[in-house]
Amino acid sequence: MQTERGARIVIGVAGGTGSGKTTVAQEIVKRVGPDRLTYIQHDSYYRDWSELPLADRDHRNFDHPDSLETELLIDHLKQLREGRAIDLPVYDFRTHSRTSATRRVEPKPVILVEGILIFVEKALRDLIDVKVFVDTDADLRFIRRLKRDITERSRTMESVIDQYLATVRPMHLEFVEPSKRYADLIIPEGGFNIVALDVVVARIEGMLTVKDEG
Repeated sequence: MQTERGARIVIGVAGGTGSGKTTVAQEIVKRVGPDRLTYIQHDSYYRDWSELPLADRDHRNFDHPDSLETELLIDHLKQLREGRAIDLPVYDFRTHSRTSATRRVEPKPVILVEGILIFVEKALRDLIDVKVFVDTDADLRFIRRLKRDITERSRTMESVIDQYLATVRPMHLEFVEPSKRYADLIIPEGGFNIVALDVVVARIEGMLTVKDEG
């Protein structure tokens, strides 16, 4: 997709759970500069399951596209591209529910979207100017997810393993891995691939220059 004159540039960073896509996204923010870049995560748009008992929420399939309110993300991206601020949902991963709070996000020249499923739906994909897929071996991704969910989300090792086998791995094979074909650039080794990051940032800087000159 070509960026229209005057429009903001949208960068998408996708990849499997634990692939290192957040590290890549954060490195892009650091290099481009937070003053020029708006960073949002697809994870913020998980649907609210607060009406269900907590035990039932734990067994939802959070790796299927239907678990995310992607239509709201699409609407928000359109608003940001038009120069309008949005109210980003705040999601609580411990209770699998949205909080009553929102976070005000202002539009900037570059909009960075990160998430495992952002290349799956065409309507969202079509809003992204540069698509980056972070490709990491499955065993390493699983180890990273296990450590994260135990330390950051108060999960037990058994529950993480059960979820991985029941939904995470099957959904990765069905949705995430096939979406790699839409990527403009595939980054192996995630945030440790300095050369690939140099290429991404150089592309962003080049697009910003063309936009400013236009």
